[in-house]
Amino acid sequence: MADTDKPWGGRFAQPTDRFVEEFTASVGFDKRLALYDIQGSVAHAKMLCKVGVLTQAECQAIVQGLEQIASEIERGEFSWSVALEDVHMNIEARLTELIGEAGKKLHTARSRNDQVATDLRLWLRDQIDRIGAELKRLLTAILDVAEREAETILPGFTHLQVAQPITFGHHLLAWFEMLSRDAERLADCRRRVNVMPLGAAALAGTSFPIDRFYTAALLGFERPAANSLDAVSDRDFAIEFLACAALLMTHLSRMAEELVLWTSPLFDFVELPDAFCTGSSIMPQKKNPDVPELIRGKTGRVNGHLMALLTLMKAQPLAYNKDNQEDKEPLFDAVDTVLSCLRAFADLVPNLQPKRENMRRAAERGFATATDLADYLVRKGVPFRDAHEITGRAVRLALAQGGDLAGLSLEQLQRLSDKIDADVYDVLTLEGSVASRAHYGGTAPAQVRQAILEARRRLSL
Repeated sequence: MADTDKPWGGRFAQPTDRFVEEFTASVGFDKRLALYDIQGSVAHAKMLCKVGVLTQAECQAIVQGLEQIASEIERGEFSWSVALEDVHMNIEARLTELIGEAGKKLHTARSRNDQVATDLRLWLRDQIDRIGAELKRLLTAILDVAEREAETILPGFTHLQVAQPITFGHHLLAWFEMLSRDAERLADCRRRVNVMPLGAAALAGTSFPIDRFYTAALLGFERPAANSLDAVSDRDFAIEFLACAALLMTHLSRMAEELVLWTSPLFDFVELPDAFCTGSSIMPQKKNPDVPELIRGKTGRVNGHLMALLTLMKAQPLAYNKDNQEDKEPLFDAVDTVLSCLRAFADLVPNLQPKRENMRRAAERGFATATDLADYLVRKGVPFRDAHEITGRAVRLALAQGGDLAGLSLEQLQRLSDKIDADVYDVLTLEGSVASRAHYGGTAPAQVRQAILEARRRLSL
């Protein structure tokens, strides 16, 4: 006897095994798409009415029924059934229960294959917009702090060794640039998400006289998908989003790593607000930077979701396969993770408390102005390789004396090169060093402030 609980049960002589029913069901997670499923169904019904497949009365009943279901879902009163497999069949069954025979007509000229692909694109489009808003909030916070710290000096590092003095504002603008590219990537990704699969049906399209451009316009899609096989079977739009998300999380992780280092007593460059830290259960003195550490850790989670979807898609023949049920949980979790990490950073960054004197002392300790001395010699006519050698000897001399380059006397410096004059101290100071990088993209405070003005203009576009 057929399993009459299933909308597709007419073909089957035996009911679905209960374990198989639970194993194959997706309603436990895809009910998250419910309001988008209803949005797509309303547009589909209106299109069917426009082309004469539904009557005006049938369309009105379907739309009103779907609106009632949406209200039930939003109030938490909707009853979800694993036996009905997924979000689509749960909503369709409830619609038929509410309005009768007209509810059974809604699925005309579509399949769950194009339905789920449409739902997922509608949902992801909104999530990209939410992520973009949080990114903008974080970018604005970075610019605000950078402007405040445009003249604060700290060491710039290569190989995590003191390299050259820079301004804290300039360092924060590097964060801004990384995240700006992430915002651009997401905006570009959104264009490819914003293509409508609905109307592709199971894989070959439909014999009904549908108007896919009308449906696309109702749903705010840029256009319908051009090929029905491709429309229902590829998840490259989700993979592309995850690639963007993985890059974004990688940038957040690098920022988090710097905050973890900077809050360590060995650096002691910044203080995080107590509200963003926790203590130790055994060591009373500890103040742990848990928020940056968690963001750093969650990066691996999003990277894993990208690999999961790449692997999911790599060997699928056209068109739709049940494998694609596995696309949602990684995608949902990646969006949740990115949004929570962005929110945490957007709240934390404005409350960073830089320890300016500690930053300055660190820059003084590492011979950060050595390159400035070499450049000074080059401007005096010394070949760069010779200037490099002379500066190295100056560093060795300063090390022997337990001081820095600015602490060497003019007489000592002139023993190393007769090209050195009293004006050398203009470049051996930290302020002189950063002020000399006064070109576009440089660390000079004036350039930092100009870069912030330009960045704010970009953000406002």
